[in-house]
Amino acid sequence: MEPIAHFKVFNGDLYRYKHPSKETKTDMVFAIFLPPQAATEPVPVLYWLSGLTCTDENFCQKAGAFRKAAELGLCIVCPDTSPRGLNLPGEHDAYDFGSGAGFYVDATNAPWSENYRMYSYVVDELPKLVEGHFKVTTQKAFAGHSMGGHGALVIGLRNPDRYCSISAFSAIAHPSMSQWGQKAFTHYLGENRELWQQYDATLLVGSAKTHLPILIDQGDNDDFFKQGQLKPEDFKTACQNSGYPIILNMRVGYDHSYYFISSFIDDHLTFHSNAMQVQ
Repeated sequence: MEPIAHFKVFNGDLYRYKHPSKETKTDMVFAIFLPPQAATEPVPVLYWLSGLTCTDENFCQKAGAFRKAAELGLCIVCPDTSPRGLNLPGEHDAYDFGSGAGFYVDATNAPWSENYRMYSYVVDELPKLVEGHFKVTTQKAFAGHSMGGHGALVIGLRNPDRYCSISAFSAIAHPSMSQWGQKAFTHYLGENRELWQQYDATLLVGSAKTHLPILIDQGDNDDFFKQGQLKPEDFKTACQNSGYPIILNMRVGYDHSYYFISSFIDDHLTFHSNAMQVQ
């Protein structure tokens, strides 16, 4: 791994690293916050997945998470949202597909299938790298925002034995029924709707055998919520129908921005820390 930057924050350490990825066949960048407790003992890890157009830096600079993470002794890892530097045809033409919009799937359609393997990168490759190089435990949780909320829900539901808890802000909770999800899935996965189901939290939850704690916050003044891109109500209904307990907080007046995330990030960090202490 090649170090890019280091910042001291709340007596912990925030690093950015670049490394060659076997999954994406490109260099990938990630950020990692190590709380002060990591100097003397292994700490649990929260993986944060960001949304459309973001990199690893958005959360680090805007969420205001590190004070609470330092208090709780929680490591936070922030990967990028897609491979970079490929210049595939049409990759940079739209904000909601291609560069910065990997949707945390393993693409099956050419030309995306060669490099757009963000699901395997964040589920398998990145945790092995983190656990091999840093003083962390094997306790893990996933959280994310928007497209990253979609990723967190899908990854947790598909791999409940690997994680302690899941949380999301403004998640794309039913991508098969949203314009963002339909566009991404058609290009990355093709027209096979059975394959889409593997990456749709609302369609996955009914077959879940193990129930992880799930926390979702949604602002009622979120334009993308109003446009039907997120559909947390569909996910809640699917959970109720299958007996999967979740916490869905509708936050009056809040939008889709990091102002919203920073307002409630401490609640999410505490939620994950408590779940890790139980397991």
